[in-house]
This record gives sequence, structure tokens and C-alpha cells, in this order.
Amino acid sequence: MATVTELSPTAEKSKCSQDMQVDEKLIHRKVPSLCSIRYGIAFLAHLCNFIIMAQNVIMNITMVTMVNSTDHQSQFNSSTEGLPVDSFGGPNKAPKSLPARAPVYDWSPQIQGVIFGSVNYGMLLTLAPSGYLAGRVGTKRVLSVSLFVSSLFTLFIPLAADLGLGFLIATRIVQGLTQGSGFGGQFAIWERWGPPRERSQLCSIALSGLVLGALAAILLGGIISEALGWPFVFYIFGGIGCVCCLLWSVLVYDDPASHPWINVTEKEYIISSLAQQVSSSKQSLPVKAMVRSLPLWSMCFCSFGHQWLVNILMVYTPTYISSVFHVNIRDNGFLSALPFAVAWVVGILGGYLADFLLTKNFRLVTVRKIATVLGSLPSSVFLMALPYLTSSYITTIILLTLSCGLTPLCQSGVYINALDIAPRHSSFLMGASRGFAHIAAVLTPTVSGFLLSQDPENGWRNVFLLLLAIDLSVLIFYLIFGEADVQDWAKERKLTHL
Repeated sequence: MATVTELSPTAEKSKCSQDMQVDEKLIHRKVPSLCSIRYGIAFLAHLCNFIIMAQNVIMNITMVTMVNSTDHQSQFNSSTEGLPVDSFGGPNKAPKSLPARAPVYDWSPQIQGVIFGSVNYGMLLTLAPSGYLAGRVGTKRVLSVSLFVSSLFTLFIPLAADLGLGFLIATRIVQGLTQGSGFGGQFAIWERWGPPRERSQLCSIALSGLVLGALAAILLGGIISEALGWPFVFYIFGGIGCVCCLLWSVLVYDDPASHPWINVTEKEYIISSLAQQVSSSKQSLPVKAMVRSLPLWSMCFCSFGHQWLVNILMVYTPTYISSVFHVNIRDNGFLSALPFAVAWVVGILGGYLADFLLTKNFRLVTVRKIATVLGSLPSSVFLMALPYLTSSYITTIILLTLSCGLTPLCQSGVYINALDIAPRHSSFLMGASRGFAHIAAVLTPTVSGFLLSQDPENGWRNVFLLLLAIDLSVLIFYLIFGEADVQDWAKERKLTHL
């Protein structure tokens, strides 16, 4: 007869203290850092996130040149603060001349909205399942397949657009399914490659690729469309994705033990530091306990609020700049890219700051909450101030840059909190929390567009006020109920034979 027992709290603390001692001993030895396999994997994950995000965003940029905007000019001119039917806020921002071979389509603003949203519906379905799948079959396989299929469908988009609107929407939905798998499935790799004292750095390096991908799409998408035609934007980023997939498949392994080129010292350091958290057995998900867990719900709600903020910045930064200051498409692209360039740098440095605070004996939960607050609240407050400062061009750009630049600090906070509260189930939980948060990507354009259309005069103020209310409420909930200790339902269970 066998019964399932949990390790007692005393045993857990004893085991944890032993592992921390081993960790400290290995730290004093010469363990490779930046020039190591684990950081190499983080930079490869950074590259994969870069290309996935770029493939996700480029449609928003190329839509300016894909659509015959003169047919809908009267619709856009009905309000000075137009709806986000494209990334630059109006047809008058389109390039003066387009390559002759680039086809142009007669899509209404409503159809454009469906095209934009279709990729988010696909992503919403696969974020949570892909995290669970990666925990079972490995991140290498999940991310390889996701990136390859997403790149193939990116290459196919120009042909799908020629075949008809239905083909294009279907292509975008499938592309969203694969991109959601890539986003949700990547976190499982840090269960076996991320020492607890370095997880903030490693995850921040990997996730900052998302910001760089958005930056590249915004900055280069318009330039490529003007020079070569909008189809080449998809060909170039699709081709780069295929190359990244090849690099990931050849160079990445799911755990240090199976890696053929890893240094022995680094392998021992990683395995020893994770000895208390990584179990060789496959344990079932304690679904009922997860549903009743307030720390888990606080993490999901806070991620939702932060994604609302990120989507406002992603979708509406070019639109806000063009509607308020009426700049041309090239200047809009550079101005809109500036905040994301700052965010990319802050995202990487934020991980080092979080791990530095841990070395100074800050509590883990304190570090996570500090990073989350700094990455959420100031950004929302800065955006709330924008409608009152429209007369100052420089002040507006500075506030947009600060608002966007601070948001990646949450990468060292709430987004990796699942690795703290349930390391054995973190791949599923991080995918599930991302999936819950991604609901904001579906709701944000719809709700904000409604507010802008109902009240053109005060539309931006209402959009930013709603953002601040959502962000502040979920942040308070996270500060009250958020934790960083391993939860009882996530602790190791052992079979005892009687």
C-alpha cells in the first residue's frame, strides 16, 4: 500500500537551507556567468522573442500601405482623434509614393480591426496549454515548432491577402495559435536552467526580446514598405524567423545534464542550486488548490492590468502622436520607437537590479512587489497626465518614453512570480497567467476605441483614466495577497510504502 505525504515544513526549511549553502559554495567558485551556456540560452530566447513579437506587430505597421485609404478618408476625418484603424492614426500619414508592385486593398476600418484582432484570438487559446505541454515534452520542441510555423505563415501572408480576406484572417488566427505556443511554452526552460539567484536576470534578458521586436517592427516596417513594398516586410521577418528556429533547434537543450558542450562546473552549479525545486517525477496538476489560491489569482489579475497598460502603449502610441501633433509617417515611426528603445534597455537592467537586491538580503516577495509597482504605477500616472499637457510637445514625448520605458520592470516582478510560488508547475502557471492577461489584448482596442468614438473631445482622458483605475485596483490586490513562498499545494509529494 502506498500513501502520498508532503514534506514537513521543518524538512522543507532544512532542505532549502542545505541547498542555499551549496549555492553559496558554488558561487564562490569560478562559475561562468555571461559567457556561459545558460546566458547563451537566454540570449537565444531573446532572439526568438524578438522575431515572434516582430511577426506579431508588423501587420499593424504595413496596414498603412496595404489599404487604399483615400476611399475611407472621410471616415477618418470625422474626428481629430481617430480610432486606431492603423498604427499611425490616419491616411494622411501614408507614404507619398509606394512601389508599383505592392498590391493595395479596399478594406474598411471595421475589416482592418478584425484582421488586427484575429491573431490575439489565436494566441488566447494556446498560452496556457503550451506551458503545460512544454513542461511535459520540453521547451526546445515546443518553441522550435511554434517559431517555424509562425515564420512560414508570416511568409504566406502576402499570398493569403491576394487569395482573399477569409484566407488572410485564417492565416492570422493560425499564426496567433503558434505565437501563443511560443510565448507560453518558453518559461519551462528556466525550471531546469535558471538558478534561483539568477532567474530575474535570465528571464529579463529573454523577455526583453519582445520589446526589441516591437521596436524593430515599428522602426523598420515603414521604411521597408516605402523602399521595397509591404510584402517584403513579411518576407524579411519570416526568413529571419526560419534562421532563428534553426539556431534554437541546434544550440538549445532542455536541461544541463543533456547539453553536450556545457562546462562541468556550470552544470554542477545549476543542478545543485535547483536540487530542491526540480523533481524527476511528473506530478499531476493540483487544479482545485490552484483555483482557491489567492496568491495565484493576485498574480493573474496584476498581469492582466499590466497587459492593459502595455497594449495601450503598443497600439496607441503612434495614434496618439499623430492625432495630437500631426507628424508624418517617418517621424511618427522614429518618435514611437524611442520609448521602446528605452524599454529594451530598462528590461535588461531591471533583472540585474532585482538579483542585486536579493544579494543584499531583501526578501524575495519584497523584490517582486517593488519591481511590479515600479513597472506599473508610474507608467499609468504618466499616461494620465498626457491629456493635460498636449501643448508641450517635448513634455509629451518625455512622458511617453518614461511610461513605456518603466513597464519592463515587471518582467522581474509579477511575470516570474510563478517560479517562486510553484516551481514544479511554473511552466503551466506562467502560460496560464499570460493567457489570462492576454484577455486585455482583446479588450483594450475594443473598449478604448469605443471611448474615443463616443467622446472625441475627452476620449484620450477617458482611456487613460480607465487604465489608471484598472492598474491601481489590481496592483493593490497583488500587494495584499501576492507571495513568493512555495505554496503548500506546490510542495513535493512522496510515495510512502506501508
